[in-house]
Amino acid sequence: MGIVLCTIGFSGRTAQSFFEALAANEVRTVLDIRLRPSGQLAGFAKQQDLPYFLDRLANGCAYRHLLELAPTDEMLNAYRQSKDWDAYMLSFRALLGERGIPAALDPAQFDHGCLLCSEPTADRCHRGVVASVLEEAWPGLEVRHL
Repeated sequence: MGIVLCTIGFSGRTAQSFFEALAANEVRTVLDIRLRPSGQLAGFAKQQDLPYFLDRLANGCAYRHLLELAPTDEMLNAYRQSKDWDAYMLSFRALLGERGIPAALDPAQFDHGCLLCSEPTADRCHRGVVASVLEEAWPGLEVRHL
C-alpha cells in the first residue's frame, strides 16, 4: 500500500519540537482525533490556532478534525475513574467498529497524515488504538509514532 501514517501528542513537548517533528516527517495533514480540540489545556495545539501554525511552521501542512476517531465523553470519564486501560481499549475498539471504522475511511486521505492527540506517547492513548486498527485493515501501512 505504501501509506505512511504518523501519530503525535502535544503534551510535554515544546512547540518547536512538535512542529519540527511534523516537518521532518513530511506530514501533509494533521488529523486531529481529540474529542475537545479547543480545550483550555491544549496550549499551542488549540483548534483555532493550529491551522495557522501548521501552515507556517510545518511546510504548509493542512488540518482536519476527525471526531469519528475520538472516544465518547462517557468512555473517557469511565477510563479516568477506573484507570483500566484494557477495558478502555476494548470499548474504544468496539466503538470504532460501530462507527464503521476503518471501512468508512479512504486510506489515501491518511497518506502522510498524522493522528493528533494530547498524550505524550501512543502506547496509552486512543491514537495508538486507531493506528493499530488501521494497520490491521490496511496492509502495508507504515505507522510512525513521533
